[in-house]
Amino acid sequence: MTNITGKTYAMNAITPMKPWKTWILRGFFFLLGHIKPLQADLVNLSFIHFARWVVIRRDSFPRLSAAQPAEDLQYDYLLFFSNFNGTWNQYIDAFSAVLGKGLNLVWFWSEKYPGAVPVTPFKQYIARVQFETDFYYTAYPHATTNDVKAAHRVQQALDTLADGSGNTSPAEFEQAYVRFLVSVQRDLGSTGLAPIGV
Repeated sequence: MTNITGKTYAMNAITPMKPWKTWILRGFFFLLGHIKPLQADLVNLSFIHFARWVVIRRDSFPRLSAAQPAEDLQYDYLLFFSNFNGTWNQYIDAFSAVLGKGLNLVWFWSEKYPGAVPVTPFKQYIARVQFETDFYYTAYPHATTNDVKAAHRVQQALDTLADGSGNTSPAEFEQAYVRFLVSVQRDLGSTGLAPIGV
């Protein structure tokens, strides 16, 4: 799904797992949360705002009241939530190419998971298990994560220019201002609507 007024896309998926596999996956998530180098590839994909997996045991679904019958489910469920920039195809391609081994360690425990490579069966699987996102929060709907990082670099350079220009002559300020513009030129992109794509 896409946020049609911005650049951020949201994707959510839910996959069933046999209950005996849940503990293995929880152990992997524990290691992933405590061993930072295991997160490096995900962190380095700068178009991903976040990616999160949550395991819900079959006996842990909420009940609104005691009158509501308890669920009698056969499987535990793995929920995946993510916001990203770019198209759905680009996102799945990047996940398959860069994070294939890690994805296999996570989704391997889900029923009928075909593996992250080759990408075509992986895309078909994700298309079957994802669901539409009606609402989600994004702090900067018209900016990508790279836009936000660029804005921080521009602000830092502008602060440096301001701090160093209090007692400069007009000619010195002009030179400093030109150096400032040259240094931030690559970071002066535009925000706005995302490109249309699937």
